[in-house]
Order: sequence, then C-alpha cells, then structure tokens
Amino acid sequence: MKNSPKHLTIKSLSEDDRPREKLASLGRQNLSDAELIAIILGSGNKKETAVQLAQRMLSENNNNINQIAKLSLAELKKYNGVGEAKAVNIAAAFELGRRRNDFETNEKVKITSSNVAYKVLQKRLSDLPHEEFWVLILNRANQVVKEEYLSKGGISGTVVDVRLICKAAIENNASGIVIAHNHPSGQLTASEQDKSITKKLKEALKTFEIALLDHLIIGDQKYYSFADDGIL
Repeated sequence: MKNSPKHLTIKSLSEDDRPREKLASLGRQNLSDAELIAIILGSGNKKETAVQLAQRMLSENNNNINQIAKLSLAELKKYNGVGEAKAVNIAAAFELGRRRNDFETNEKVKITSSNVAYKVLQKRLSDLPHEEFWVLILNRANQVVKEEYLSKGGISGTVVDVRLICKAAIENNASGIVIAHNHPSGQLTASEQDKSITKKLKEALKTFEIALLDHLIIGDQKYYSFADDGIL
C-alpha cells in the first residue's frame, strides 16, 4: 500500500516564502496580494496551502482584489478551506480598509471637481452588491458639511423620490448638493430614469435657490459625471 502524499503546508515552505515571516522581516509593502490574503486565511485546505488558496481565489476573480472585496460571506465560503470564521476575517479586513479611507478630519472637503466628489463618495458606494443613493450637502463655499444616505435598492436599481432629496437639502441648509448612486454591474451608462430624476431635481431645487452641482454614477473604481458630460 502506497503512503498517501503529504500536502504542502505553509510551515514547509522556505522561510523566504512564508508570508508572516516575510512581512515581519521585509515589511508589508513587499508582500503580494496573495500573501496578504494568506495571512488573513491563516491556513489552507488538504490540497492547498493558504498561499495557494489565496492565489486561486485571486485567479478566479481576475487577479482583482476589488472583486474579492465584493464577495459575500456565502460566496467566500464556497472556496474549499474557507469557513465562516475565515470568511468573516476577510470581510472584516476589507471593511477596515474602507473605514480607513472614511477617517474624518476637522477640515471640510471642498468640491472643486467631479473627481473630488468621487473620492468622497467612493468609500460609500464602491464594492456594494446593490444600489444605494447618497447626497453630499454643501455650504456656500462648496464644502461638504454632510454625507447623507437616502435609499437602497436591488441589483438592478433603486427608487429615489425627488421630494426626499429636496427635504434633505432644505433641512441641512444646503447651498448646493451633489447626488450619486452606484451601478453594481460596473456599467456607467446613465439610464433614462437617471436622466429624468436629474432633470426633475435640478428644476425642483431652483425653487429653493439650491444648486445641483453634479450627479455621479459610481462603478468599479471609476465614475460618470453628468456635469462633466454637459447634460446636467
């Protein structure tokens, strides 16, 4: 009877290939995405080390960590060797990364371009499996005084009431606003509904002397701006 083959474990790797030791000796910036994910995983499965499992996860997601960040707990648990605890660890790690970008300073951000608005809203709307609608409330200097969540939809869309947006702007004494929603598909084409809501909202806000500065559609690490496209 032949002995069953031994599977490669992370401890059997050369010291240069062990991600924990590599991070400690060379610094976190010198680790690959797979090695960082392997550290979060801690261990692999009977056929793969943590590094190999992480490499396969990346390979099956176009080597794009942003795609892995979008995976639900159920989707993560489909990988052999990833149970509830490991799936939660991965989700928590990506959420901490997002919250780091969300760290607030005392200085208010001034909206001077669509790109500045995108950077403020990206942390809210990136990596979501469903649509959400957000509003940036601006003062007279076009500084962001509040980021307000308005509604949540499904994969294909979200319903937004123009009256609710006006109410949020008025109650917060806005001089201007920027509205935004995400497309989980990554497609940045403005739908006819997107265009209709934007037009109705712009006209409604005029009554209260509040400017609609832009409407952003946020996809996968990119965005579309109504203002930049000249259709606002």
